[in-house]
Amino acid sequence: MQYTTLGRTGLKVSVAGLGCGGFSRLGLTAGLGDDHAIGIIRQALDLGVNIVDTASIYGTEEVVGKALRGVARDSVVICTKTSKPAADATFTLPKILESLDGSLKRLGVDHVDVFQLHAVPPSAYGFVRDEIAPALLREKEKGKFRFLGITETAPNDHEQQMLNRATQDGLWDTAMLAFNLMGQVARHQVFPHTLKYGIGTLMMFAVRSIFARPDQLLSTVKDLAAAGLVPAALAERENPLDFLVYEGGASSVTDAAYRYVRHEPGVDVVLFGTSNPDHLRTNVESILKPPLPDADRARLATLFSHLRGVGLEVPPPRT
Repeated sequence: MQYTTLGRTGLKVSVAGLGCGGFSRLGLTAGLGDDHAIGIIRQALDLGVNIVDTASIYGTEEVVGKALRGVARDSVVICTKTSKPAADATFTLPKILESLDGSLKRLGVDHVDVFQLHAVPPSAYGFVRDEIAPALLREKEKGKFRFLGITETAPNDHEQQMLNRATQDGLWDTAMLAFNLMGQVARHQVFPHTLKYGIGTLMMFAVRSIFARPDQLLSTVKDLAAAGLVPAALAERENPLDFLVYEGGASSVTDAAYRYVRHEPGVDVVLFGTSNPDHLRTNVESILKPPLPDADRARLATLFSHLRGVGLEVPPPRT
């Protein structure tokens, strides 16, 4: 495993981080049960992953807590999040404080390393910054968490306006954001500020189903070509990204996707989520590989840097 420092937090973290939400939720979505999910978490730890990201809304905090029982608390960086309830007009402080305390209880810990306000839209940012964050910092002083983070609502903020503001405020220790082969906005909107101010970054959406399902990728590229957003010739290929897969290049499109994100300047941790032990191992292996060849990275920038909102599929709401 390779390790890095998570911005100004000073936390030493693996460059591969286990995400406990997404479509799979460690296998809980498919009904594979707690024992399976615990096995996924422990396999990740065995491979050297030492940062785990969950959230109250994911419904995985309890199983994360079970998996970490008996594991030295200072050997794992635990990140969790609280969201605005779907029925609420905005974030409300009492519910956020209740969520924080509930997360600690479900995880079975007296503190988390990073507590994040999750999926903050641009319209709510001013309120979150001025009203919610100061109250949370008072909870930090009580020892409930070590660092304060913020995450974007990537499918609804294609220009990353919220994080462009937040990363210049000096308030947030970490930022979770979207960046992928076909969604490169952060290169100009976010990374210059996180690098300047030492904000730790956790990447989500590095690989969604578009980069794992050839039919979906081809359909998406055909739509983009029809709209004049990518060259028509790209849509005529059976696999539009097969130019990345060759000896000396990537071993698959998924491999390319993880490597592309991992080696972007400004990226600290690449989050991945899975319910499949084999996929877990190959995901980590990809994140640990060298960068893609310079020519491939340049071609990806030429083809896709102008795109917005691609590869940002969200899981269905939990019921």
